[in-house]
Order: sequence, then structure tokens, then C-alpha cells
Amino acid sequence: MSDKAYILAPETVEVQFKLEPVLVNLDILGDLANLETTSGMNPRLQEINDSLTPERRQINKLVFSGLYDAHFNILKDAARRGMLFADFPSFVDAVAAADAVLLRDKALEPMCGEEKEEFGPLTPEEALNEDIYLARVEQYYLKWKAEKGYRFDREFYAEVHRYLRSPQALKQLIVEHLRFMWETVLAAEWRRVRPMLEESIEAFQQLDFSGSTALEAVRSVTGRDLGAVWPEWPSLIVFIPQPYIGPYVGRYEIKELDLVWIMYGARLPEGTKIKSPALSRSELVVRLNALADDTRLRIIELLTQHEELCAQDIITLLDLSQSAASRHLRQLTATGYLVERRREVSKCYSLNRERFDDTLRAVRRFVRIHKTVGAF
Repeated sequence: MSDKAYILAPETVEVQFKLEPVLVNLDILGDLANLETTSGMNPRLQEINDSLTPERRQINKLVFSGLYDAHFNILKDAARRGMLFADFPSFVDAVAAADAVLLRDKALEPMCGEEKEEFGPLTPEEALNEDIYLARVEQYYLKWKAEKGYRFDREFYAEVHRYLRSPQALKQLIVEHLRFMWETVLAAEWRRVRPMLEESIEAFQQLDFSGSTALEAVRSVTGRDLGAVWPEWPSLIVFIPQPYIGPYVGRYEIKELDLVWIMYGARLPEGTKIKSPALSRSELVVRLNALADDTRLRIIELLTQHEELCAQDIITLLDLSQSAASRHLRQLTATGYLVERRREVSKCYSLNRERFDDTLRAVRRFVRIHKTVGAF
């Protein structure tokens, strides 16, 4: 009788690269809504945010933090039917044509859909009760958000709930905001960044991903090992470059299609000849921005003296608040300078020294390329 052990080989994945103007621009607006709690985004995103009035920033937060599923599910439903919106205005027209109650019900789906974790689903009637709704959102924050430094804003979610109780006002708010942002900000931004995004897609399409597993493909495109974050992957991954996401990676899944959209910071594969200086500058800005902060440099300095430290050790040794430590550690990990691993219930960190060497090489390469160009 044989005692040979068999290990199932990892399944390969189909890889595509696409330019998705609707998804990219929705993602940009979502990043604007979370700018206060996420460091390391492209500086252009902060410039866009600063150009908006406080009232418009509040509306954007309502639409993209509180009511996000109301409009985003229009995009996902279209994908399920095999449809793609040609441009952002076409998507906004589809939202405007949708039934207001349907949009409201889509916004409630995360609470009223399938049971998740230990939180059971609410009935629509329960979700439309302000006290029950606020208690559930607070419960979610305490479970999933507190350790990342987010705090539950009762006043904000009470305003969200007022729109949930008034579907016509909810629809009017979303449509007006999407049209305003496209006409005043996003249309010009899209014209400016589109060539850079197309170059990134073209470069990655030259690579051979046949025979690659999902994690191998994701590592090649994003430069990050995300197996510990997302252990399960579908059979189709569509990679979509985003100009302002910085070192972060976005994931949008449509289980019915066995598909995931991966939003990555627009970049070129290693060793690719650069056509657009904007792509080279963009990646360098992301990497150097992570180092241009005294607290993050203190974290790096501390880890040069220890092989590994857990988050609480770093908080104690550097006298940081939990929210500040979480924000800085997220950026350093996303940029690749730190390696994160779970040790029981703690997140622990060590230096990725190769990433520092690679950044120095990238700076030298950037200077050498532009010195050569200038010589002519």
C-alpha cells in the first residue's frame, strides 16, 4: 500500500487587461471619500479634493461611503448581462433611468442580503428603522474597522439613513453629484490620464500569463503578494489601471461570472522601455512619498534594529496612536517596504530590504534616462 502524498496543483487563471472608464472614475471618487483615512495616494487626488467646496466633499462622502452600493450595483448588474458602458455619462444616464426604490434597495443589500460572518441579515423594515440601522453600522465598525483606526460617525450615518428613507431624494443626490463631478473634474482628468493608462495596458498585454496562477499574475502586475489578504480567486481576473490609487490595490468581485476586477496603480512591467515619462514619475512618486514622512522613517529605523515587530510593539516604542500607526503601516506595506504577517491575533512587520534596493535602482534609472534625453 502506497503512502505517497498528493498535493493539488494550483489552478491557472485567465488574465485580461482593460480600460474601464466607469469603474476607474467611480474608484477615484471613492478614494476621494476616504482620503482622510488613507495616506499615500497620488498627490493629484489631494489637489482635486482641495478644489472642492466642503459641501461638495460631504456629498461625495455620502454618495461613496454611505450610499455606494446604490449606484455601483448598476455597473455590476450590467456586467452580469454582458453589457459595458461606453463612457461615464452613459453610466450616469442608466442611474438616472433606474427606479428610485430599486436604488435604495441596492444600498441596503449589504445589510439585508446573505448572512455574513456572525451578523445575521436584517429585514428591509429593520434596516429602515434608524436605531436598528445605526446599531448595525456601529457593530460593523467595532468588528472590522476599529483596528484600522476608523471611528464610527453617528451623525454622518444618521444623514445617510435620512436618504435611505427617501428614495427620490437619494436618487437625485447621486445623479446630480455624478454629473457635477464628471463635468467639472473627471472629464478633463480622464482625457489627461487616458494615454498613460493605455500604455500600461499595452505593456502588460505583451507578457505571457498562460500557465500562471492567480497569485502569480497578481504579483506580476501589482508587485504585491496578496495571498494572505485574499486567499481565494476566481478563474478570470481583469486588471484595470488606475492613475491615483498609489500603492494600493482594489478588488471588485462578481461571483456569478467567476470574475474579479483588480484595480492597480498604473505602471509598467519591470524592464519595459518607458515611452511616457508620466508613468515613470507616477511610480516614483508613490514610492518616495511613502518615505517622505518622519513617522514612517522612524518605523523603518526601528525595524532595522529588530527582525520583526508586531503593531502593538511599534505603537508602544514610538508612542503612536492606534489609528496613526495603522495608517502608516498600511502605506509602508502597500508600497512594499514592509512585509506583514499574522501571528495569532497580531499583525507583525519586517523590512523588505529588496524593495529599498529596487527603489534606489528606479531613481538611478529615472535620472539616467532623463539625462540621456536632455543630452540630445
